Formats: sequence, structure tokens, C-alpha cells
Amino acid sequence: MKTLNLTRHKRPGRLSLLTLALLLSWPAAAQELAQNAPVVSPELADGNAVTFRIQAPNATEVKLTGNWMPYAPDGNGGFAQQMTALAKGENNVWSVTVASMEPELYAYAFMVDGVRTLDPANKNIVRDGRFSTASVLYVPGDASDLYWAKTGPKGSVQAVWYDSPTLGLTRRMFVYTPPGYEKTQASYPVLYLLHGGGGDEEAWPSLGTAANILDNLINAGKAKPMLVVMTNGNPDQAAAFTVSPPLEANAGVGGMANMMFEKSLVQDVIPYIETNYRVATGKENRALTGLSMGGLQTMNTTFENPGLFDYIGVMSMGFADLSRFGINIDNSKREAQIKALKAAAPKVYWIACGKDDFLIESVVTMRAKLDELDFPYVYRESPGGHTWTNWRIYLSEFAPMLFR
Repeated sequence: MKTLNLTRHKRPGRLSLLTLALLLSWPAAAQELAQNAPVVSPELADGNAVTFRIQAPNATEVKLTGNWMPYAPDGNGGFAQQMTALAKGENNVWSVTVASMEPELYAYAFMVDGVRTLDPANKNIVRDGRFSTASVLYVPGDASDLYWAKTGPKGSVQAVWYDSPTLGLTRRMFVYTPPGYEKTQASYPVLYLLHGGGGDEEAWPSLGTAANILDNLINAGKAKPMLVVMTNGNPDQAAAFTVSPPLEANAGVGGMANMMFEKSLVQDVIPYIETNYRVATGKENRALTGLSMGGLQTMNTTFENPGLFDYIGVMSMGFADLSRFGINIDNSKREAQIKALKAAAPKVYWIACGKDDFLIESVVTMRAKLDELDFPYVYRESPGGHTWTNWRIYLSEFAPMLFR
């Protein structure tokens, strides 16, 4: 009896149909795969060229904004940050390449049809005070080497809550203790490090990478071991708003112009540190520096208390007219205050500002007054503007000057 092999006869037909289906669907499948392929952003290439990409099918305009970009007058008496346009390419991916970026730690975002958007392809994110969050780009090199943890001993950063009778609050600050603090009985000097407007006590530990900078400088023998106290400079806040919401009942305590933070720093913060930590006391063991608003608070504190600090650093701030920001500062006492601080003879008075900083004119005014009164100071002018790129550099340069 003859047997019919149905399997052998049917298989070629089934394979042919499958092959034909794959061939017919391949262009559409390939297009779908390309459209759904992960977007790489940011992409670092030779020569530190960086390409930024975002897939935005329905967008009509995409721009890149980053903290390395300068500010320019906005035509309304204020300043606006310049941006770079992206071009739309295949698969609705918008991109732009920045030809060469200096080694640094950068923060950036996209403006998609005017809406600030984090880079969906970049999981590294940082919060910039009350203003925004941003994606983070690290360009390696000698200039950014201090910002990352290296091998070697590490200090500690603790969140510390303390009573502030001056402000009627229990407040939070971060305290950095240097490598080996827990294992010795030595007493250490203290740097009080202040953030800028819109920031809070988390700014220097995160955006400023203060602990890594100090660890690396101390381990390299370039800076003396020291405590670093990073406070909240907003007198109406107990802590960062992510931890403690703004307290409307305390709103009357005010902001930059009323000196309440400065009073709290002297009356609450310094006594707490000198009571609860092994620190050396006296002006020769205290340093104070801050950026922008923190620079103003540094000036105010040291002018009102000329014998309190031997090391003073003012970053990105001078004798400014801030009335356009709703801040009115009384500069009528400055001459007498400068003379009193000169008589106290601090060991270091250091001023630093970017040449493109929108507050550079306030620094020019300040220096002219200091020069008129023969007040000794060191001036550092850097490229760039009112950015964390500069402030990290300033900390890395100021810390080695201290307690020598």
C-alpha cells in the first residue's frame, strides 16, 4: 500500500508563506524598530564634543538650556539665559552638537515648545533649589577631577537639626567633618559655606559637590582638614521645601535685606557648632564664604561682626542695586564698616566673579570703594557667568587658602 507523506508536501508551502510575510513586513518593522530604538543623550565624543538628543514627535521647536550658557539683558530691565536650538532629524529625534565642552559638571534641560523638560535618556538629575530640576552631564578632565570621589579616606556629611531662637524655628543644616574626625581628639577649624538665592541647605552638598572637593583637596595635602557648615540661608524656612514646606506663619521674618539670617548665623549656628563639635575657636579658626545671596550675607555678617572671621570670601556679589528684584539694601554704612573690618585685619579677603556675570558691575563698584579706602583683598575674575560651574571652582581655590 502506498502512503502519502502529507507533511513533506505541506512544509514548503508554509515556509514560503512565512518568508513572504517577513519580506513584505520588513520595511515597516525596521522603521518601527528605528523609531523605538533608545535615544542616546548626552553623547560624548572625541575632543569633548557633546551631542544632545530628544525624541519629540509633536514639537515645533526644541532648545537646549544649560548652566554654561551666558545671560543677556532681556529688554525689560532683567536678564535671560541664552539657549541653543536643536534640529529635527529622522524618527522625530531633535539634536544639537556642542563642538567642545571644557571638563566640568554641567546641568541642562530642553525647552520643548517653551516647556522645560528633563532629558528622558539621562537618569542623572539634580535639584537646583526652588527653581528647577536639571539633567547632569559630567565631562571628565583635570578641571573636573575634584568633583568625584576618588580612592582614599572620606569625610562625612550629616543632616543636623538645631534650635534657632533668633528665627523661632528648628532648622536643618549639613555639616561636613573631614576624614579621620571620628578617630582623633583634634580640634578643627570651620568654614561656613552659604548658598545663593533660590537655593537651600542641599545646594552645596549636591550641586556644589562640596564633600568631594574637600575630601580630594585634604587627601592631596592642598587644604587643611576642616569642618564645613552648609546652612539654609532663607530665614523663613526650617529646611529645604522637599523636607519642610514653607512656613507662612514665619514669612514676616523676611529675606535677603533684613539681616535676620546673618543674626541667626552668629547667634544660633556658630554657638551650636562650637558647642557640639570638636572645633577650634577664635577668628583665626573661622572662615565664611558664599555665592550671590550668600555673598551678600557674607559681606553683611563680616561688616557687622568685623572680629569674627579671619578668612572671608565673596563670590558673585558686590555693592549691588537689587531694587529691580524687590530688594533694597542700605549701603550708607559701608564706608564705616569697611574701615572697621580693615582695623580687624582679616588674613584673607577674597572676591571672585565671572566676567560675564550679570552682577559683575556690583563687584566693580565694591572694588572701587575698597581701593579708595586701601582695603587689602585678592580678586579672582574667571570666564563665564552666574553659574555653579564657577562656584565649584571658587570653592576649590578658596579652601586651600584657609587656616594657613
